[in-house]
Amino acid sequence: MQLQKKYESVAYVLDFKLNAESVTVRGKRGTIVQSIGSDYFMLLELLGMPNTSFVILEKVNISKEKRDKILSVLGRLKYEDLSPIAKNTLPQAVELIVRENEQRFVNFFNTAMPVTPRLNSLELIPGIGKTLMNAIIKEKEKKPFSSFKDIEERIGLKDPAKKITERIIEELKGNQQIYLFVKQFKE
Repeated sequence: MQLQKKYESVAYVLDFKLNAESVTVRGKRGTIVQSIGSDYFMLLELLGMPNTSFVILEKVNISKEKRDKILSVLGRLKYEDLSPIAKNTLPQAVELIVRENEQRFVNFFNTAMPVTPRLNSLELIPGIGKTLMNAIIKEKEKKPFSSFKDIEERIGLKDPAKKITERIIEELKGNQQIYLFVKQFKE
């Protein structure tokens, strides 16, 4: 059985440069856009259409069927390949994606499972230790969480969206043993 490739359909602009050279495709020049995909948190380099302007944190369609400002997806980027502006924009973009997809991340709290006999995936979220993890498990068994506000009120975890954002940024930087949210970069 062959694994199906996963593609992003929407990305957020982290940085762009007019008449720049691609990091991923040798010799390719044009409007180079560094972005992050909203489904798998892939860091992507895009080629913008000529004479098109972009805004930082702008949402752009990158699916093959529906591109309006993007000519092509040039390739995946590593965190180290991002420009300083893109690195500074990244936390805002990730938090925007997390908040726009609140139910997806609330469901993570409702369905989190152990990843090893001694470690639950909840414990990989900054600020969640054994005590808070046990409180989350007890509360979700009573009734599934419905929102970030619900999680905050029922177990006292301050700003769950920010905590998930922190974890995603750690994963994007690499060197994690376990990836919860980010599709790993394959050489």
